[in-house]
Amino acid sequence: MPKLRSLVCSLGILFSTAASSEGQTLNAIKERGMLVCGVSQGLPGFSDNDDKGNWSGFDVDFCRALAAAIFDDPKKVRYVPLNAAERFDALKAGKIDILSRNSTWTIARENDGITFAGITYYDGQGFMVRKSRNVTTSLDLSNVKICVQEGTTNELNLTDYFTQNGMRFEIVKFAGVADVVKGYEGGNCDVLSADVSQLYALRLETSKPTDHTILADVISKEPLGPAVRRGDEQWFGVVKWVHFAMLNADELGVHTARLNDALKSEKPDVKRLLGRDGDYGEKLGLTRDWVARIVRHVGSYSDVYERNIGMKSRVMIPRGLNHLWSSGGIQYAPPIR
Repeated sequence: MPKLRSLVCSLGILFSTAASSEGQTLNAIKERGMLVCGVSQGLPGFSDNDDKGNWSGFDVDFCRALAAAIFDDPKKVRYVPLNAAERFDALKAGKIDILSRNSTWTIARENDGITFAGITYYDGQGFMVRKSRNVTTSLDLSNVKICVQEGTTNELNLTDYFTQNGMRFEIVKFAGVADVVKGYEGGNCDVLSADVSQLYALRLETSKPTDHTILADVISKEPLGPAVRRGDEQWFGVVKWVHFAMLNADELGVHTARLNDALKSEKPDVKRLLGRDGDYGEKLGLTRDWVARIVRHVGSYSDVYERNIGMKSRVMIPRGLNHLWSSGGIQYAPPIR
């Protein structure tokens, strides 16, 4: 009997802890009046900070979308720049509410107290080399030194790839992204390796971007997306569905420039998306018009992509896999219904 009583008490403590963590993050954000978002220390097109302290970029816009959904104000975000090595510890320690920083979803990371809420960008690791090397494929890169940022998945991917192909190589590690570029330009290595999206951004940071080429080869899968602490299902749901809402808005043609017309639409799926039918937002802990707020202040998925990293931006990354499923890509969201 004492053992049974002890077991019941233990279960009671577990259930109490789980219940108390539910909704804590969203409530804390509302009480604070601001979202705290972890971003990279500076990556053109993804999270960039100008000389006036204004943040912009693909990953930054996701946090702006969350703030728009919660507060109807995309400016209610405090950005915390983090390097690769410290990003997950900062999230687990509660220093940030969300990590939106070109981070790869892996099982090892999810087994360590965090949860990824979706894949906002499908990527893969590649290589940047000087055009003067006349290299056309990664299989020509034997006996090279390769610059990478430590604390990323890049080291393991390189080891797997070069070992499988019987190629000799040496990894040269740097703590920060800026240091990786300096090391590469300074001749510390022959090749710079990172996620392809990052290579497009880092090429802009070199002294002569046109002197460098990004090889077509992709050697890994790098599903990038926002991460949250494990244990708060409500906050996880909010983050996940903000991403899905932006994809659904894209698919339904609900963009910032067309929002006023969309609000008059009698199409059932558009009415549900924009809160004119159903209480989906309220059940998330938000408002009925949560998606309209996101689109009005930040945009649909394609609005965000094209503005920050698409072919009309200075980064100029072809959308590729990140096209919607209906346009030849693999971006796909569950419906709001």
